[in-house]
Amino acid sequence: MGEPRGAAAAARAAAAIALGAGACYCLWRLAAGGRRGQRAAAGAARAPPSDSSPLVSTHTMDADALQKLIHLLQATDDPLIQEQALITLSNSAAFSVNQDIIRNLDGLSVIGGMLSDCVPKVKEKALNAFNNLSMNIKNQEEIQVYITQVCRNVESAPLNSDLQLAGLRLLTNMSVTSDYHHKMINSIPCFLHLLSEGTERTQIQVLKVLVNLSANPAMTGHLLRAQVPSLLLLFDTCINRDILLRGLAFAANLKKNMNNEDGTMIQDQYSEDSIFFTLCRDSTPFAQKLASLLHHPDTEVKEQVVKILTQ
Repeated sequence: MGEPRGAAAAARAAAAIALGAGACYCLWRLAAGGRRGQRAAAGAARAPPSDSSPLVSTHTMDADALQKLIHLLQATDDPLIQEQALITLSNSAAFSVNQDIIRNLDGLSVIGGMLSDCVPKVKEKALNAFNNLSMNIKNQEEIQVYITQVCRNVESAPLNSDLQLAGLRLLTNMSVTSDYHHKMINSIPCFLHLLSEGTERTQIQVLKVLVNLSANPAMTGHLLRAQVPSLLLLFDTCINRDILLRGLAFAANLKKNMNNEDGTMIQDQYSEDSIFFTLCRDSTPFAQKLASLLHHPDTEVKEQVVKILTQ
């Protein structure tokens, strides 16, 4: 569920690496040189790299260059340098060969350490780097130890912020398989709160996580016990199509898993505000929503509705 890795995306990433590495070099020179010279005024902005500054392309961003970048990230406390280094690592991780190199250089633990940084922008850039690096299965095995920290970052971040969205994107990648779903159980109430209170962009991203979790039968009980009073709003005919389709997929997964439980679900364990009551026990309002959606102009929406009704 990550970003596409087509030729155009690779070209953009290559250009970004070149610019980012050049900027990192200039920032490193400022840091290493003790910031020679006096600024004309306090708080003056750093000058951009000159045309003569050496830029590092994807072809020259080898293991040695990546190692220097990781060492720079470890050595500096300057958040601007940290941000630029993380951006460059993130862009380099768009290429699979670099994903392995960064892991072998212990770059994942260095990036993971940035998740506890007090500067939100540094945490956001670290999450973005992990997001690209998590496209690699071996990297996921190491990144998974940070899932609890990522969930905390999502919960504590300002609603709809770039930091929150960066965390949700990483959790989307990490929840594609069921291997690490158990690490997200305690954050289900947070995810559902974001579903109710977030903007459309936040709702779409958190639904990607919830759809992944709902596909796992072991998560069904945890999700059905959760409370979302506004859940039915996801199934309005006028709702954003991407939200509607993912909301229907979420409901379809839960209904399917419930039907496979052979009646072992104990209804008394669910509160009246739970997802279970909304979708199953007191299902008349939900059934009415589905009936209306059968007349939706989008074919894919109607197919999802039929899938739910025939389970």
